[in-house]
Amino acid sequence: MVVLKGIPALLSPELLYALAKMGHGDELVLADVNFPVSSVCKCGPVEIRADGLQIPELLKATLKLFPLDTYVRSPAAVMDLVESDKARGLEVPVWNTYMSMLEQAGSQGSLEFMERFAFYERAKKAFAVVATGETALYGNLIIKKGVIAASDLC
Repeated sequence: MVVLKGIPALLSPELLYALAKMGHGDELVLADVNFPVSSVCKCGPVEIRADGLQIPELLKATLKLFPLDTYVRSPAAVMDLVESDKARGLEVPVWNTYMSMLEQAGSQGSLEFMERFAFYERAKKAFAVVATGETALYGNLIIKKGVIAASDLC
């Protein structure tokens, strides 16, 4: 737990360090409990543990410090349903939660839906992957860091 004024307490020192080191266009993966975090991170991304935290609460805290990229159509991506889950009409209510939170953070874009294995490949190129306790199916989320205006820097 981080004990600093103005910093959400559920952002770990490791996650804060990663967020601070990221530059414009770098991506952060918030991974659900079923995501192969350690396997993906063997390819380069930093592995960060946030066990027990749900992605919406972690996203809310992260977006207080993390500007979303405004130079791309979609600053956030999720793993799309596989065909069998589409066929059975599986719904993913957490996606609506993500969209609402991203809009509140100023995002003008919509979520990008990525095929499962394309999502894994993109995750391998991310700056960091955060292993969470999110149990929602298809709860994985990639967010792209934007720029911070000079006027917003202290």
